[in-house]
Amino acid sequence: MKFNKYLIFGAILLLGAAVIAYQPGSESPATDSLKWETNLEQAIKTATKENKNILVNFTGSDWCQWCIRLTNEVFSKDEFGKYAQKNLVLVKLDFPRTIPQTEAIKAYNMYLARRYGVQGFPTILLLDRTGKVVGKTGYQAGGANAYVAHLKKFFNQPM
Repeated sequence: MKFNKYLIFGAILLLGAAVIAYQPGSESPATDSLKWETNLEQAIKTATKENKNILVNFTGSDWCQWCIRLTNEVFSKDEFGKYAQKNLVLVKLDFPRTIPQTEAIKAYNMYLARRYGVQGFPTILLLDRTGKVVGKTGYQAGGANAYVAHLKKFFNQPM
């Protein structure tokens, strides 16, 4: 009976340590080499001038596991970068937990999240060059090529 008490106590300690060590979203913030705007109004001006569509990425870059996966699996890949450079103006509106932001940036990002009804992260808002919403999406499995094909459907572009 004593052996069982020690075995149970040890198992509880190990389980407790595992629970404490695991923190969802504790993955490192993902990075990419894309040119992201942080001001939607400026992005609309650029998109109009360059005749491009707009992708707005509402993200929690340092804590949201699906946001991190989207960056690692799509935004950091050359296939997406080539498509974006030719067809998109990119906007990132970040809601980090550990990355410092000014109060003005926080307020601006929150204003846009409310304006567009963002309920969770990542939310990808797709706009035409005039700023009209043409779709809303998020993480999609399948990698960069599949994500580009997914975006092309919103913009009525050939596959």
